[in-house]
Amino acid sequence: MSANYNDAAKLLRDAYAGAAVAPLRNYLEPTDAAGAYAVQEINTRFWEAQGRRIVGRKAGLTAKAVQAQLGVDQPDFGVLFDDMQVADGGMLTPSRCIQPKAEAEIAFVLGADLPSPDTTPSDVAAAVGSVHAAIEIVDSRIAAWKITFADTVADNGSSAFFVLADDGLPLTGIDLEGAAMEMTVNGDVASTGVGAAALGNPLNAAAWLARTLAMRGEPLRAGDILLAGALGPMVALKDGDKVAARIGGVGRCSFTYAKE
Repeated sequence: MSANYNDAAKLLRDAYAGAAVAPLRNYLEPTDAAGAYAVQEINTRFWEAQGRRIVGRKAGLTAKAVQAQLGVDQPDFGVLFDDMQVADGGMLTPSRCIQPKAEAEIAFVLGADLPSPDTTPSDVAAAVGSVHAAIEIVDSRIAAWKITFADTVADNGSSAFFVLADDGLPLTGIDLEGAAMEMTVNGDVASTGVGAAALGNPLNAAAWLARTLAMRGEPLRAGDILLAGALGPMVALKDGDKVAARIGGVGRCSFTYAKE
């Protein structure tokens, strides 16, 4: 493993103390996917050794416009740890974040394993135990969000926290592509979108994730939480914000970004 990768990994870990760092140009080329995932993997193993538990994965860059912005033609993924989950209706303290933004998503909780590198959207649909409205709170340890593809991948997909609706539904009968999303901040509509924003259908994003992880020898398992990608623009958070997401046919969830 390159010493550079270890250095980059430690730089990102240290940034969680609250001081964002410069883009990782000294360590990674902007589109170096292999190197960026190597850095992510170093930190994943480090955090597991510290006692953090993996509960799922997130897909990112699932909108074609965002891929184009970062000069790539593929989504990315990050790891979800148990201590990243914020209770539905709960609080997230600003001191735990650097420059957070919220985005509404559709999430799946798997009822069966997805071990195949040839997983299709239909395979995912058959494996889904429940569908939930979700909010991902993304954050960047890179100053001013000046990220390349390699920066965000190395930085665990720019992940931070997530909210999962307490109430999940069976997948049967839900129009995932056409599901309308509305995210409000302090009661005002701040972002809108639709299920098709996530690679045409959130099941497509989940199938990409399943294939990618299976090929890496880390297949998705029953019980895993999958965040399938943003359905609309993300919104920067400020202290005191009350954020709620409603997804047609799926449900709603909320949290408050404020001191306890």
